[in-house]
Amino acid sequence: MKTAKRALGFTLAMLFLAGMALAQTDPGVQSGNRGTGAAFSSILSNSPSGILSFFTDGQKRFQDVESVSNSPSGNNGLGPRFNSNSCSSCHAQPAVGGTGAAMNPQFSFTSNGTAPKDTTPYFITATGPTLEARFPFFFNSNGTVNYNAPNGGVENLFTVSGRSDAGTCSLPQPSFNTAGNEGNIIFRIPTPVFGAGLIENLDDSTLLNNQLNNFNNNVGVGGAFNRNGNDGTITRFGWKAQNKSLHIFAGEAYNVEMGISNELFPQDRPLPGEDQLQTGLPSNCLNLSGTGYPEDTSNPASTPNSAVLDDVSAFANFMRFLAPPPTGGVVLNGQQVSSSTISAGSSLFSSIGCSVCHNPTPGTTQVSNFTSSLSKAPVNAFSDIEVHHMGTGLADNVSQGNAGGDQFRTAPLWGLGQRIFLLHDGRTTNLITAIDDHEGNGSEANTVESNFDNLTPTQQQEILDFLRSL
Repeated sequence: MKTAKRALGFTLAMLFLAGMALAQTDPGVQSGNRGTGAAFSSILSNSPSGILSFFTDGQKRFQDVESVSNSPSGNNGLGPRFNSNSCSSCHAQPAVGGTGAAMNPQFSFTSNGTAPKDTTPYFITATGPTLEARFPFFFNSNGTVNYNAPNGGVENLFTVSGRSDAGTCSLPQPSFNTAGNEGNIIFRIPTPVFGAGLIENLDDSTLLNNQLNNFNNNVGVGGAFNRNGNDGTITRFGWKAQNKSLHIFAGEAYNVEMGISNELFPQDRPLPGEDQLQTGLPSNCLNLSGTGYPEDTSNPASTPNSAVLDDVSAFANFMRFLAPPPTGGVVLNGQQVSSSTISAGSSLFSSIGCSVCHNPTPGTTQVSNFTSSLSKAPVNAFSDIEVHHMGTGLADNVSQGNAGGDQFRTAPLWGLGQRIFLLHDGRTTNLITAIDDHEGNGSEANTVESNFDNLTPTQQQEILDFLRSL
């Protein structure tokens, strides 16, 4: 009897260990940057002549730290409210132009003099994602949520109150604790912009033809395009594909994330409640740089040629000329994953339906008037640039353009091997969790996620290895 029990115990132990050996594991963020962050080859060869200086100038400005006023280098205009003080503080991983880094710069703003009178919001941590916050709904005067009054605008984390370069401007931070207690707060992380010039240069007809091909699926995936409210054309940048171009994307971010008025967004931005329900910003918080509006303008008397541009145009050129992130090898538990395993994962990724939304390429770009690398080039973004219903689990109840509260742009997966925080709000660093979270009530991805669940652990691991090779 004792011998039989010992044999049974040994068998169970071996089965448990075998299960551990077969359990799938996210290989995690791959080391180095694989060359990500470089310009296109035609830009590096300075074709057409002079264009390299526009890239390098934009790259520098992208990393400049902004002040409210009195900056010797002229980087003025920060605030009155902001989420960060430079583009690269949010777009840093694995190189300038990417997404949030492992160490969140926002965590130190209240202690290093960037936002001296503020309190670090409860959701900002030293090693958590770089975030922006939104309240899906406005509050009633008694502090309860008014579900009949959609909001969704950005609630800036910090103010310039107490800074030596901000004069007498004194502003409160939004009521983040109340919003958190009421469940009326959602978050977004920065989107990487590597290869964004290729996405910008896809013409509408190519995307529409690709959409027709995508509709021929047996996994229940639909999809739609978000569209510009002015000319009706397809928009493509941001988590809900709400922005038409990199120029608009940059102008909005300069105004919303750093509080800097510019040629596309020429006024100081109040909070949504101040703008729509109250009186706007107080007069002593206007024109803090002392230069008038907009704070970011072109510089017609400057040299060289690239210096003539306003910051927003320089940012747009920098992003536009960034090459897409290259693929690379994968290391799992200290061992190099074989190319055959990654190839098998790629095949499975398509066969179970992931590629219906995450198209390996939605098409080839139109001819570019900027540089040859943007012309007639494949866009290996692993995205259809469409917005899809992702169900209640991922819904943020924020509408932007035609995209509703549970719709998101198919996130481009190129560069995924180097990303730390995943999904639109950075809720996880684990690919397995991110895949599981695609399943939910009303999600177009339910059948595909179920297909993934029904794979063997070995097959699931092959997909994870493939994803971290991107």
